[in-house]
Amino acid sequence: MKKTLVIVGLGLIGGSMALALKGFEDYEIVGVDVSQPTLRYASEHGVGDRVTEYAADVIPQADVVALALHPQGILDFLHTYKDQFKPGALVWDVCGVKSAILEGANCLPDTVDFIGCHPMAGTEFSGVEHAFAELFQGSHFLLIPRETSQPEHLALLERLAAYMGCKDVHRTTAQAHDALIAYTSQVMHIIAVAVCDDPTLFDCKGYEGSSFRGCTRVAALDVGLWTQLFSLNQPALLEVLDRLIGNLQSYREVLATGDRKALAEKLAFSAARKRQMDLPGPDLLE
Repeated sequence: MKKTLVIVGLGLIGGSMALALKGFEDYEIVGVDVSQPTLRYASEHGVGDRVTEYAADVIPQADVVALALHPQGILDFLHTYKDQFKPGALVWDVCGVKSAILEGANCLPDTVDFIGCHPMAGTEFSGVEHAFAELFQGSHFLLIPRETSQPEHLALLERLAAYMGCKDVHRTTAQAHDALIAYTSQVMHIIAVAVCDDPTLFDCKGYEGSSFRGCTRVAALDVGLWTQLFSLNQPALLEVLDRLIGNLQSYREVLATGDRKALAEKLAFSAARKRQMDLPGPDLLE
């Protein structure tokens, strides 16, 4: 008899998971969403094995539940359905913040195993129409176990990540995750939108180079989602922003002195650190 893996939220990430996980072990992949256009598209394009708008009809029978909603949506869903999850079920999320989500998961009964996760993949687009099974190829899968996490569920998530195409699974803490994401993702989005606040933006249309396009690629973001992500990770993000402002001020100060040697030394220091990272070229990772 097949087991049931429910994915709640069929946007870019949830929809891509539903596509990538088809055929995974002995699980039927069931997609849940409240949007009729989303459900219609998912049904017509084989996003999962079947879809429904009624979470209450599938949650009590689900062996595994993946929450691919906005952060506040995840917190609300956990509170609403806390007594409807199947005893022994694994519940996990894909949210870009972890401390707030894991705290919210404390409302669940001891019979439900909640494990925080974050497949580090995405694009600048949103919605199920932009979902594709290869989204997670070569990405990192961050796993945030709790003291009560069941070994068999951790092993299941590692197999699931490998099946989706993730290149590795890295276990970490909620605090370390949030500090990492504040620097590698969230502050980069703030840089992108801040650059677009410059009053000369539209005067430059048609003259922007690839560095400008790369810097601002994610600026046309989902406002509701990123408002929640920034707000729920405020302490870590403020710390990163303060460091960035300090670094920018340092560049301004050396530029203002007119000391070319000092400027060259500072640029060389920063450039050497970038080369030491030895990162690949542009890709779909956030």
